[in-house]
This record gives sequence, C-alpha cells and structure tokens, in this order.
Amino acid sequence: MPSDRSVRTFAGSHALGGCRAFTLIEILIVVVILGILGAIVLPNFSDAAHIARENTLKDELRYLRTQIVVYKAQHRDTPSGYPGGNRAAAPTEAEFLRQMTGTTDDLSAVGARSATFCYGPYLSKMPQNPLNGLSTILVVPNGQLMPPAGQPDESTGWIYKAATLELMPNSSGVDADGIRYLDY
Repeated sequence: MPSDRSVRTFAGSHALGGCRAFTLIEILIVVVILGILGAIVLPNFSDAAHIARENTLKDELRYLRTQIVVYKAQHRDTPSGYPGGNRAAAPTEAEFLRQMTGTTDDLSAVGARSATFCYGPYLSKMPQNPLNGLSTILVVPNGQLMPPAGQPDESTGWIYKAATLELMPNSSGVDADGIRYLDY
C-alpha cells in the first residue's frame, strides 16, 4: 500500500509538470506569426488566379478565332454573323450565335442537320470572357473602326467585326506583362 507521501508526490508532480497548457501570450504569438505568413502568401495565390484567367482568355480567343476562320472557309468566304450569308446586310450577334452554334448550309442558312445543313456547329455555346464573366458580343457594323469609340467598356464579353474577322475581349486593362487585353 502506498504511503501518503508517495501519493502526494505523484499528485503534485502531475499537477505542476505533466499537463502544462499554453499561455495567452504564446497563443497570441502563434496567431500573429500565422497572420504574417498569410499576408505574405495570399497575394501570390491571387496573382496566380489572375494569371490563370489571362491564360484562359488567350486560349478562348485562339479557339474562337480559329472557329470563325473555319466557318468562313466553309461558307463561300462569308464570315459568320451576316443574316443568310448576305454580306451587304448588317451582321448581328443573334445571327453570329445561330450560325456558330447551329448547323448550316454553304450559304449560311441555319437548319436541322441533314445532307444540306452539314456544316457546324462550330461552338457548343459562346464562352464567357474570363475577365468580366460575360458571354455577350458587341458586333461592329461594316465600315466602323475596331474597337469602336469608347471601347472597351466591359458591357459585353467580346467585340467582333465580321468584315475583318477581328475578335477581341471587351476588357480594359493590361496583363502582368503590360500588354493590353485588346491586343491579345
């Protein structure tokens, strides 16, 4: 049977040295260190996200421009956007989307897939501009400058001029290398 003295020694040593807790100062120091590390690391993650959006924009532009050229090559040298393939008519966003997402004949008429309507679709849907989140298109009429005056204003995702096959993001600003988004 243990003596009273051995019990007291065991209890005393357990209370004083076995289960020591952190002090408030130690906890505050750890929180401050984590805050400083977070302030250093977080901007690197946000820069990486923005660079990823810029790279996505470049990829989307490359793909869209390729599809626009393919459409023109398969439709008697007529770019998408012209109603019924009539280059004298004003190109529209609605017609551009119909022609690029539907099946067409060689005269740019849209119809159900058949032996006549055998071209396309070139896009499943118009992609969003990754910088502003919009998938709408400002179609520049024939004879007007590209980009139009006052652009980019970020009111649409894209700016397209059918007469010259120019497609650019409707995004202001520059990338990490100082290149304007309009110049992609």
